[in-house]
Amino acid sequence: MTRTGSSVVVDVDPATAFAVSQSTGATRLRWDPFIHEQHFLDGATAPGKGVRTQTRHRSGLRMVSEYVSYNPPTNVGMTMVQGPWFFASFAGGWRFAPEPDGRCRATWRYSFTCRPSWLAPLAERVGVVVLRRDIDRRIAGFARGCADPVVVAAVGARDA
Repeated sequence: MTRTGSSVVVDVDPATAFAVSQSTGATRLRWDPFIHEQHFLDGATAPGKGVRTQTRHRSGLRMVSEYVSYNPPTNVGMTMVQGPWFFASFAGGWRFAPEPDGRCRATWRYSFTCRPSWLAPLAERVGVVVLRRDIDRRIAGFARGCADPVVVAAVGARDA
């Protein structure tokens, strides 16, 4: 399995950072450059273990993912159920840890394998470069979201 990831320290506590990472609708689209469209499947209305989502990337690629872990405010993990043909497997994980000064370190990781197997060694090296650039942009957007009073107020109101 090939892995890539990125980390950032944000000026909010882990609970707020977790809530921003799991925001939906217009709030999510305000900060997340990865997602063009996302919705819950199977009648679900909120994230949680076993919940499936369909996400359309800004490039048009689609993926159905399932939450395999959901542990506010520390971590969340998802795995691909259906996705682009070139991924044999794909998973994402997010961790939120308190910093000594009250801020939060957010670490996001992707793990994947490519197909066909004969092309995987090259495709996965290219994939690391492409996905690392994507995850860096995404976590930078997340940091902007954690600093955006509109986003922070929206996730605070949802949890109230």
